[in-house]
This record gives sequence, C-alpha cells and structure tokens, in this order.
Amino acid sequence: MAVYGYHRTSTTEQHLDRGVAAIRAYCETNHLELADLYTDQQTGKNFDRPEYKFMRNRLLKGDTLILSELDRLGRNKEDTLKELRFYKDKGVIVRILEIPTTLTDYSNLQDDMASMIMQTINNMLIEMYAVFAQAEMQKREKRQREGIQAMKERGEWDKYGRPRAVDFDIFRTQYQRVLSGELRPFECMRQLGMTKPTFYRYKKQYEQSTKE
Repeated sequence: MAVYGYHRTSTTEQHLDRGVAAIRAYCETNHLELADLYTDQQTGKNFDRPEYKFMRNRLLKGDTLILSELDRLGRNKEDTLKELRFYKDKGVIVRILEIPTTLTDYSNLQDDMASMIMQTINNMLIEMYAVFAQAEMQKREKRQREGIQAMKERGEWDKYGRPRAVDFDIFRTQYQRVLSGELRPFECMRQLGMTKPTFYRYKKQYEQSTKE
C-alpha cells in the first residue's frame, strides 16, 4: 500500500512549489512515506494529462492519493466526481488537504449511524468544492473570451496571435536533458504535455537557434 501525491497548475507560468510543499509537509507530519509525486502543468478542464494518466494506471487497491486542493485534480465537476468514484471503486483512498473530512477514515467508526453521517458530509463537501472549481473555470474562460473579443475590436488580435503551447525556454532546458542522455524524447514529451509533431517542431527550432 503506497502513498502518492499529485499536483497540477494550469500553465507553465504558475509554480508547482506551493502544492508540492503542502503534500510533502502533510506526509512528513503524519509519518507517511511518499512513493512518488506527479505533476502536470496543463488545463484542469479534462484529464488528458501525461503524468496524471501514468499515475492513474499505477495506483492499486489500498494505495493512497494525496491532493492539496480538489481543483488541482480537475475543474470539471462531473468529470472530477467521476474520477473520485473511479478511485473509490478501485479501493484507492483519496485525501484532499483543503477538505479535512477526507483526511479521516470514518469506515472504522463503531457507530454505523455516525459513520454514515460523516461520509455524507464528506461527499457533500467534495461536491461543493467541485462546483466552486468549475464555476471558477467558467468565469476565467468568460474573461478570456471577453478579452480576446475586445482585442479583436481594437484590431490588436493579429499582433497578439495564438500563445505558444510551451514556453521555448522551458523546452530548451528539458531538451538539453534529452541531449545529455538524462531524458528520453518520449519522457520529455510526456513531461511537457507535447504531441510528437509539436515536439519535433520545437526540436527543429532549437537546432536552428544553436546554429545562429
């Protein structure tokens, strides 16, 4: 029975440190040995994330998954609750640090009624946090749409263009690890959340930059 952590940020500009530190601190305080900690820097609107999918397939019955906040798992309410049901059915314990009721195992209570009440409260809190996470995502997407529309109306959108999928400096750092033999290309793609065509497009750009 192993203990794993997972943390996600939406963009590479956001730092993973805070959530990672919270998970490590919880494990240290509660004398839990962290087998591995997975991170992604991708949107939370779906679960198509390389590190998450790798971790999801690795978890076994009796394992524990620790999250700092529910929205680090996902921001789509229905999909997030579906993932939590998947872990429950698989026998994986999920602990969410921002929801204290998830940090206690109520199934061992002698009083069946008390156990049922606490688990009901726990489920209600999880659903409430999932609603908040989705609402925040929808609010941010609305602001983005309004911002893009305003830029188009001002005639500034063509100058702005589409944002890069991955910051090139981040790619450069990771790709240099590939060149040194520290990482294999598919591992680099998985960590950066890049498709194969995008990876090789960045690779070509890197090679051109080193010739200049």
